[in-house]
Amino acid sequence: INIYNSQEYMVLDMFTRSNLELTSTIRGNAKKGSLLHVLDKTSTAMGGRMLRKYVEEPLVNKLRIEKRLNVIEELKDDFMLREDLIETLKNVYDIERICGKIAFEKVTPKEMIHLKNSIEKLPELKKIINLSEANILKRYISDMDDLNDIYNLIDSAILEDPSITIKDGNIIKSEFNDELNSLRDISKNGAFMIKEIENREKEKTGVKSLKVGFNKVFGYYIEITKANLANANIDETYIRKQTLSNAERYITSELKEIEDKILNAEDKIKNLEYEIFVNIRNNIYKNIDRIQSVAKIIANIDVFVSLATVAYINNYVKPIINESNKLDIKNGRHPVVESIVGEENFVPNDTYLNQGENIINIITGPNMAGKSTYMRQTAVIALMAHIGSFVPAEYANIPILDRIFTRVGASDDLAQGQSTFMVEMTEVSQILKNATDKSLVILDEIGRGTSTYDGISLAWSIVEYIQANIKCKTLFATHYHELVELEDEFYDVKNYSVAVQENNDGIVFLRKIIEGGADKSYGIYVAELAKLPQKVIARSKEILKDLEKNHIQQDLSTAINIKEKLESNENHIDIKAYETLQNEYESFKENINIKENDYNLNIGKLKSEINKLRKENKELKENTVEDEVAVTQISFGSVYDESLVEEIKKLDILNMTPLDAMNTLYSLQTKAKKGK
Repeated sequence: INIYNSQEYMVLDMFTRSNLELTSTIRGNAKKGSLLHVLDKTSTAMGGRMLRKYVEEPLVNKLRIEKRLNVIEELKDDFMLREDLIETLKNVYDIERICGKIAFEKVTPKEMIHLKNSIEKLPELKKIINLSEANILKRYISDMDDLNDIYNLIDSAILEDPSITIKDGNIIKSEFNDELNSLRDISKNGAFMIKEIENREKEKTGVKSLKVGFNKVFGYYIEITKANLANANIDETYIRKQTLSNAERYITSELKEIEDKILNAEDKIKNLEYEIFVNIRNNIYKNIDRIQSVAKIIANIDVFVSLATVAYINNYVKPIINESNKLDIKNGRHPVVESIVGEENFVPNDTYLNQGENIINIITGPNMAGKSTYMRQTAVIALMAHIGSFVPAEYANIPILDRIFTRVGASDDLAQGQSTFMVEMTEVSQILKNATDKSLVILDEIGRGTSTYDGISLAWSIVEYIQANIKCKTLFATHYHELVELEDEFYDVKNYSVAVQENNDGIVFLRKIIEGGADKSYGIYVAELAKLPQKVIARSKEILKDLEKNHIQQDLSTAINIKEKLESNENHIDIKAYETLQNEYESFKENINIKENDYNLNIGKLKSEINKLRKENKELKENTVEDEVAVTQISFGSVYDESLVEEIKKLDILNMTPLDAMNTLYSLQTKAKKGK
């Protein structure tokens, strides 16, 4: 029994574990595609379970985290040490599982041999580490028990290739127990022993025809014919058992003892082997704490080697752990996505969150641009640092976090009768109640499950509440572009967006996080990528234009109404009400002017483009003849230089490389133009 202190580990709720896909994917619930799958290069079953424990229970103690990081750094920098340890660990069986089976009296003889073979690797493991320069690892294994007494017990008692079950015999070595050795000798040499008794009795009685026989009624017996009975030297040890017409049959106590041993030897061997095995198992059980302690050390070494191997292969860096509440990541990458697309194809991004500067980063940008991946990668990198792992980045300075919260994706809970929006609000409620200034919070598109104005209002107020009351490090992704105005209201709220590049064919997602907010979501373009019917796409573009036009008209209508109300009621309302309406009118008027200017600017641009196209079209028509001549292919009829023709005839085209052919063709074209 181990004592579990929850204060030593970061708290991760079920939503965070699922959203970050720590040990299994959201879709399919498979290990492949999870963080655990990326980090798992372990060689033993014990190491695999220990790594899962690391991922599910990140540390919050700075010293313990740095100890792990330092061990992994030693292993990452020593390629030969890693490879030697991997080769040795591959031959270590699941000692923890064997200990559990010993405790529950379910262990088999073969598993005992596996335990012995695993213990045999301990001196080799210690030797490899002690010959290296990994000083921290040397100290870690300095007190590791060799378990020599356990090894010697199993090695001296149990056969190398025992039977599968403990009641079938063929488990214990003959030399381990004298009685077992004797029983096996009898079982193997029973016929020889009977023959030996027969020869001895012949000499003793003087009857050369005496024989020892066997039947199912009497077992073994001595038979003497009546013709030889008178001259036979028979003493009181002979007990008459049966009289035949021509012979007498006797038994002796010695013969019965041998008979008992021969007939019951197999059963006795099996029972005796079982007793011996149980005694060995009980003896080992008394030392199970020692074995489990060694198993834990081996499992941790296996995890260290695994994390060092992953860090080396994937070009991870050692994070700096701080207690100043600053999170600074340079060129961070998502470990799972990177493992799928490759490091060279993944666009890295920076993240900076610090008390008094960037407490809340509001991230806007198109759908499918990578906002969710970016936020998840920040949380995953922070978590990896807390388990003591190197992280996928060029530089990482990670603060000690007490919790990581995530509200990502849309899902409903039919069993509890909760809608998608209700589930979202419930999760946000838990975050706002439990987050502290030491927490990292990931919020993705809060409020999208309800009406636009309700969603904006909730998202805005949630950001305000976090900024005023919790002050936790927050990444807040949204399509409500109105939220970018929060940067002007709060000094520690910053705007970021995902860069896109627009061209004639559409847009290109650059996947790069840049400063400043976005003003478009490009939802129709994403729908086009999803292969929606073209009629739907075309109609949606028309509706979008109408909605934008109507929005301007509605703003104008509202402003006119306010102005009329001001003019008609100027002498009948109080000063405060008048000033409020006056301010609203000025605001609407300013908004309309901005939108009208944008509209006029766009119209102006379009007119300029049309005029430019018309001008180009006119010039194109005027120069049609010249253009046709310019692009006409040179014919052999227009080449007057006969030497050029002869040169072409001599070309060995079949043996030319593509580059030679291009160079030759260019040379011929140049000569032809000069000749013409």
